[in-house]
Amino acid sequence: MAVVAAGSPAPPFALRRSDGGTFTNADLEGRTTVLAFFPYAFSSVCSDQFSIYHEVLDEIRSHGATIYGVSCDAVDSQRAFRAALGVDIEMLSDFEPKGAASRAFGVYHPAGMATRALVVIGPDAVVRWSWEGEHPGVLPGANLIFDGLEAAASPR
Repeated sequence: MAVVAAGSPAPPFALRRSDGGTFTNADLEGRTTVLAFFPYAFSSVCSDQFSIYHEVLDEIRSHGATIYGVSCDAVDSQRAFRAALGVDIEMLSDFEPKGAASRAFGVYHPAGMATRALVVIGPDAVVRWSWEGEHPGVLPGANLIFDGLEAAASPR
């Protein structure tokens, strides 16, 4: 299964926030959202990825977008990962049911993790741009996020 394509409505999903709340399709409406799927908290590539994104967070926000990290890690692991990195990017857990949202977005890896992927969703909850790495070791630079935000801002 491939990452959800541009032009598709965001699939139904539910992810757990670090405060115990739920993040769903309803949270996408009225804003541009970047979902950054990643394999595992505390892995070296994932740590580098979110450190880079934190450095450009103000620029992402200046495009009117909010970015979230999404992995199949438990909320407690994600909370510790975020604190250890010192990043202001909210992490969303796809732990239970294991990988349900990752499957819905077409980015679930049979090893029980999300693949490394970026999905930009417009204020109408329609996917505007998506990217999936060839393998989990690929580090998606911030330039890819800005490519996605540019695509989201273009008239359809």
